[in-house]
Amino acid sequence: MERKSSGDDGAGERGLLHTWKGYSYSVTPERLLLRGPVLQVALGTRHGVLLVEGGQVYSFGELPWKQSHVPEPAKPTLESALSGQRVVAVAAGSFHSGAVTEDGGVHMWGDNAAGQCGLSGLSTVPNPTPVALVDTDTTPTQTVPVLELACGEQHTLALSAQREVWAWGSGCQLGLNVAVFPVWKPQKVEHLAGRYVLQVACGASHSLALVRCLGPQDIHRPPVDKCRQCNQLLFTMTDKEDHVIISDAHYCPLSMELTEDEVRLQAPALTQGLKMSPSEPVLSSHTSTSNSPPPTRGVDPTQDSEKESALANGALTAADSGPPAQSGGSVVLGVKSSPYPDEQAVKDYLKKLSEAEQMDKATAGGTHTLLPSAGGLTSSTLNSLVASCASAVGDRVASTYEALSLKKMMNYLPSGVAKAGGPAGLTSVVGDNTAERVRLEDSMQAKKSSSTGDIREEEAEGLRRRLSLPGLLSQVSPRLLRKACRPRMRAVALTPLGGPVPEVPEAQEVFPTLQTEVWSWGHGEHGQLGHGDSLARVRPLCIKSLNSKEVVRVAAGAHHSLALTAQSQVFSWGSNSFGQLGHMESPSTVPRLAKLSEGIRVWDMSAGERHTLLLADGDCFRPIIYYSGQQVKEEAEESPAKELGQQEEEEEEEQRAGSYTQQPVLLPFCMDLGYVSNVFAGSQRCVALSDMNVMGFIAGLHELASAERKFYCKMCNIKTQIIRPLLEMGKITFKGNSLSSLVFASTEMFLFGRRPSPEALSSALGQTATGLLHTLIRRFGLLCHLTGQHAASLTANLRRVRDVNSLLVLDNASIFLDSYTEYCSAVGNFQVMGGFQTLTKPSLDFFGKSPELLMKLSECSEENPATADLLVALFYLPTRHLHEYGRLLLKLVTCFEVCSNDYQRLQDSCSKFEALALQLKRKRKDADYTFHFWKSFPGKMTDSLRKPQRRLICESSNKALMLQNAGRFSVNWFIVFNDALVHAQGVAPCKNLFSSHHVFPLTTLWVEPIPEENTGLHGLKMITPEETFTLLASSPMEKTKWLRSINQAVEQALSAAAQDSASVGSGQKLEPPVPRTASYTFYKDGRLKEAKYEGRWLAGKPNGRGVLKWPDGRIYTGAFKNGLEDGFGELLAPNKTLNKNDQYLGHWKDGKMHGLGTYRYASGEVYDGSFQDSMRHGHGMLRSGKLNTSSPSVFIGQWLQDKKTGYGVFDDITKGEKYMGMWQDHLRQGTAVVVTQFGLYYEGAFRDNKMMGTGILLSDDDTTYEGEFSDDWTLNGKGTLTMANSDYLEGSFNGEWGSGLKVTGSYFKPHLFEADKDKDKTRAVKLGRLCVCAEDKWQAVFEECWSQLGCEAAGRGESWKAWENIAVALATSRQHIRDSPEMLSRSHSRTLESLEVIPPHEGPITMERYHSIRLYLLKACDIPLHPLGRLLETLVAVYRMTYVGVGANRRLLPQAVNEIKSYLNRIFQIVRFLFRDLPEEGGLIPEPATSLQDKKEPGSTDAPLESPKPGRVVSSSALLLPVLLPRLYPPLFTLYALDKEREDDVYWDCVLRLNKQPDLALLAFLGVQQKFWPVSFPVSMPALGEKQQVLSSTKDACFASAVETLQQISTTFTPSDKLQVIQLTFEEITQEVQSLLKQDFLWSMDDLFPVFLYVVLRARIRNLGSEVSLIEDLMDPCVQHGEHGIMFTTLKACYYQIQHEKIT
Repeated sequence: MERKSSGDDGAGERGLLHTWKGYSYSVTPERLLLRGPVLQVALGTRHGVLLVEGGQVYSFGELPWKQSHVPEPAKPTLESALSGQRVVAVAAGSFHSGAVTEDGGVHMWGDNAAGQCGLSGLSTVPNPTPVALVDTDTTPTQTVPVLELACGEQHTLALSAQREVWAWGSGCQLGLNVAVFPVWKPQKVEHLAGRYVLQVACGASHSLALVRCLGPQDIHRPPVDKCRQCNQLLFTMTDKEDHVIISDAHYCPLSMELTEDEVRLQAPALTQGLKMSPSEPVLSSHTSTSNSPPPTRGVDPTQDSEKESALANGALTAADSGPPAQSGGSVVLGVKSSPYPDEQAVKDYLKKLSEAEQMDKATAGGTHTLLPSAGGLTSSTLNSLVASCASAVGDRVASTYEALSLKKMMNYLPSGVAKAGGPAGLTSVVGDNTAERVRLEDSMQAKKSSSTGDIREEEAEGLRRRLSLPGLLSQVSPRLLRKACRPRMRAVALTPLGGPVPEVPEAQEVFPTLQTEVWSWGHGEHGQLGHGDSLARVRPLCIKSLNSKEVVRVAAGAHHSLALTAQSQVFSWGSNSFGQLGHMESPSTVPRLAKLSEGIRVWDMSAGERHTLLLADGDCFRPIIYYSGQQVKEEAEESPAKELGQQEEEEEEEQRAGSYTQQPVLLPFCMDLGYVSNVFAGSQRCVALSDMNVMGFIAGLHELASAERKFYCKMCNIKTQIIRPLLEMGKITFKGNSLSSLVFASTEMFLFGRRPSPEALSSALGQTATGLLHTLIRRFGLLCHLTGQHAASLTANLRRVRDVNSLLVLDNASIFLDSYTEYCSAVGNFQVMGGFQTLTKPSLDFFGKSPELLMKLSECSEENPATADLLVALFYLPTRHLHEYGRLLLKLVTCFEVCSNDYQRLQDSCSKFEALALQLKRKRKDADYTFHFWKSFPGKMTDSLRKPQRRLICESSNKALMLQNAGRFSVNWFIVFNDALVHAQGVAPCKNLFSSHHVFPLTTLWVEPIPEENTGLHGLKMITPEETFTLLASSPMEKTKWLRSINQAVEQALSAAAQDSASVGSGQKLEPPVPRTASYTFYKDGRLKEAKYEGRWLAGKPNGRGVLKWPDGRIYTGAFKNGLEDGFGELLAPNKTLNKNDQYLGHWKDGKMHGLGTYRYASGEVYDGSFQDSMRHGHGMLRSGKLNTSSPSVFIGQWLQDKKTGYGVFDDITKGEKYMGMWQDHLRQGTAVVVTQFGLYYEGAFRDNKMMGTGILLSDDDTTYEGEFSDDWTLNGKGTLTMANSDYLEGSFNGEWGSGLKVTGSYFKPHLFEADKDKDKTRAVKLGRLCVCAEDKWQAVFEECWSQLGCEAAGRGESWKAWENIAVALATSRQHIRDSPEMLSRSHSRTLESLEVIPPHEGPITMERYHSIRLYLLKACDIPLHPLGRLLETLVAVYRMTYVGVGANRRLLPQAVNEIKSYLNRIFQIVRFLFRDLPEEGGLIPEPATSLQDKKEPGSTDAPLESPKPGRVVSSSALLLPVLLPRLYPPLFTLYALDKEREDDVYWDCVLRLNKQPDLALLAFLGVQQKFWPVSFPVSMPALGEKQQVLSSTKDACFASAVETLQQISTTFTPSDKLQVIQLTFEEITQEVQSLLKQDFLWSMDDLFPVFLYVVLRARIRNLGSEVSLIEDLMDPCVQHGEHGIMFTTLKACYYQIQHEKIT
């Protein structure tokens, strides 16, 4: 820590140790000097242990276990056995000690007679010796690290890092299920397994544990469900017909054999719960009136109360359990006496218990009667349910069930069950619920479960130990119970009014918990267990009365126990023979508050043998010490070795003489000790550790902690003295048993941790204010809880480290700031709605006319303040604490160097708190201003305008603002709230001035000052989504003021009120953004009436992305421009008849569908294509139905104003027909081609959707009809019918094709004469004349592309504009992809990036530029976002739609080829438009001139005769086929294969037969000259250069590489690529022949042809005819007469040769 002082805070200033005995004025503490600051002290009976900074341990006092034993008390001696170990905690029992090291190891030494050191075989352990805690449940076994130790007289407890308790030593105070003592080996206390233990403490013969209530954070801890001893289930659940019995009355035979000494311990089956279940036999012996007489009237009243508490705590004395004769009826149970049953009584009791269990088993399934009919109580179903839950199960369980589910809500009767004449046993059962008990404890306990308010933990623990009483009877149906126990139930947050509270979520892990329970076990003869009796407990048991007391620390003296709460109170119980409990009340067997003056807040405590030490603050924050207990005489110190009997006599004398305190007394010397941080007590000794105040730092820490404790106590006082009484006023009733009352009740239960609040209050406040009050109280509770946690954390910091790093307020400032902000908002909201005025009457009813209590708590100094003002001041009080944080942190800041990190952290936190304090002050001012405004607001508008979060900013009642062009008598009033501008209107003489008002939300309000030069008026233009109006201010100053006020309010509203910027008038000038995000509901008539828009705005209009929802269910999500849908968006429109949605996803313009989009109709139809003015227009595809519906079909083609018009392809899947032709108004009209799945082909005219007019019809077998048609497939009129064998009929035809034709005409049989053959040739039918020509197809597709490039028609436009449009299209697509990256692959994204750069497109075209254009086209056509890519994608789609499926008809081949050529021409036109200087089809691009120059020889005259090397011929096919053909290849090649099917079959047959020949035979057969026959061929796996001889049997070895090359023709797409393969094949043949002849060689065709024919045969290309035809049809014309042309002709010749080869 960096301090301003140069010296460090070393040994002289920290951890100073002072020790003394007793409490008389003469006592002066003696100072013990050690090498370093003392961190911890532990005191035994006659010795003590000190832990010093650095981890060294010193022992002092009498140490008889040391070998070098000194009789007189020794000075502190170092425990050298621990050197090298860093000790972090020490503990001392009566005669033994323990230490915990940094790594969690345990060391024990001292007396070990009872096994308390955990080392077997030694009666004493002279030096610290390690003791291992081994967890045998894990495999392999692990050593458990320990956090802290506690030592008693004969036992030791350890708290492990897993927060479990381990014990060893002797006695029932171990809490272990063992019968044999001592327990040498540390064992886990199973009964606390699964719980989170915070601290342990040991008395002489009892143990205490502070346990965190189970919350959601403990769900992961595995519940222990089996007994570790006998492996039986700890919990059983018996499912009866109408109820479930959950029991944890597990009887373990191994652990319950009681020894002679411990016979007085009660049977554990009874020590478990708080009340007995009706199924237990003890209860039945009380409730049955037949065999036990009523109790004797003369019994001392204390007996009854003792019995009550004994029974309530599940343990009965023999006097209670036996018949009256046995107890004699005359035993008076005094406060101090503690009678125990003898051995016989226990045996009798256990026997009776087992008999009763047998009976229970016999009568299983019968109803468990709780209330005897003789009792005279009504036994309606509800009452029995109520009574059983309230009395037998106990309030805890009832309230838990009440919270579990609304179905089980019941207003059970807590105090009315036991009637005066009821049987004694019953009275004692329900005794816990008597009026007195309720008055004493209900306020704090509030009938809540002893675990957190979050009920889930109960379920998660399977209704564990304390919830399930020894035989918990739940008369709720098993189904309901099972439902209730499902973990999916969410619990509502509770407010800490008497019940446990969920902590602020972030705070849960950081801050210490306040939701704790205290568990005790061991000997109880002095009542030190706190269960209201003097019985011993073998197993840990929760002290119920401390459940909601927020205990943060426990301490145990020899025979008494202490619990310190977060509210700085001390509860004490147990032996009080010397006043060590700090009060003189009896009985002392239950926790009671120690009596301290008001305003004394205890924050540390310790318990000795017969005294208690308390460390506290009073009015000043300097710590003061109180002493309570026995006065120590001087001589008692001098003679420690007095006889024991003598000592006892003296003690009795002292008791009589009264030399002990009646209540805690202040030790006068404590102010001289400095700043005390801890107190320790043990035996008769007292020790205090203190610090000197270095640089004011220690004082600062003490003041901060003290202020927080004081503030927490204040908050708790407000909670208990003001809030709870207000909520509890009036009679607690329900209206009927309706669900609404149940809901109301459950809300009350959840919100306040208490029973339902009065209806009187909620009806007085009204629904809204009641809700706000609930919120306010919940927020108050959360803030209070946070403060309590923080106070506990600061206190713990004082006791331990005392440094800045452990101040949680520094690192977690946001938790505090948020809690205060939310709380302040809740107070403001309640105040604005007039809640505090409404509370006035109930407050007066409760606090009377003189509200001193309110004045005192609200720290009000006014004379006669109004009750409402007092309540406002009271609820705003917590916000004043923020200044306190700031002030105290500033004090700490001054203790550090300015450059240090700690200084910075403290300074930052300090300024945050100060800033929030100012902000909350302003918020309070705003709430006040708004509240007073509503009070004076005229008319009925208040109700509709008054909202909790709404605050007034300014209003124009002073006529500062007028509406321009307002009527003469109209009155206008403008009010600016923090969320809206309200314009109220009225007419002047009218009684109710303002007849109407309009609310303009601020988030959609734009204000523009109107320049004054022109008009001289001080105008402000107000723009809202549906109205624009002008306001006139009275002066330039007013104009500026209003402009600033409105702009600041708008800015604040836009920042979602999260960051409350400075309120009006603070001088800040804020300009709200013109573009903004907001939501608005339109109200004016029109297209958007009542539609709600959420999204981006610009100056009053939706602009940017947004969502528009209409009341009829339509939803548009997407881009807006200038208030209309524009850009990309999605519309969902419900179709009410089909009960499904229509969906459109695509582009919009000016509020209408425009551009590309997909419309999915509710009917199942899908349209994908272009739109214009919300109609299908342009190119598009419509899919109707699915394959199994009535009319599945697909149309792709041109649309005009929602109708099919132009060229289109219609695939009727049901009929198996495909129509390719012209349309008009949804009808087939014009020329067309129809093909069917049965091979029919029609080409001709259509009219009115029918084949009508001239046409040609071909069937699959080549039968042809050419003539007139009148309907689909119906011949009507003149025509010619030609048969497959060329016979034909001429005449008049009538009838449907395929179902009998009527013919009138002549039959001709050609080929009879040679002359007819020529005539026949002229008669052959030419297809393609009556179909749509290729140039007229898909015009809409190309038009769309041109329009995307910004041209009205093909080629009409500027190329620079086209390039700009391309760049814009790509940029918007990039943005779209950023929003949804899954649209494009990574490679496509990279391509897109490279395309965004516009290539050079002007200037002469060189080869280099030609290549760059080629590359650009390859990329552009690969990306559908580029207009060319989009064009290509569409063309591929339409081509496949046309020629795939039914369209795969061989007669369509010519049309398919022409269509591709037409695509090439039209795309080439677009490319030449983009690259203006590209030569037209067939034009030349010259090679670079330099290269030509180099080749010429300078002086040669014959140079000009040499033809110059030709340049590149530009052709559409060379440029575009590589892009287009690979995508169209499958359907096209299929058509070729169908067309060439017969020829290919003949060719293939021949190939197969010839390939059976060996190489040499085949070469000979084909007439290859012998000199070309290869002699040898390379081996497939050659050793270097090894070759093999060609033999007569060799096959497939000759010209193998050429064969392999030619086979690649099938893997290429474009004609140029295929020609390249042929050329490579020729080169391979030549190479092989040259190597054979070993010289250059020129082919003649006679030599070459046979060799090539051999290669073609061996290549075995299946569809060679198709390949040849494809190359021929699509070959670049400029290639035909060159080298490639000759090679292709050779291949073609080979194909025909093979077909006609005669195989001999």
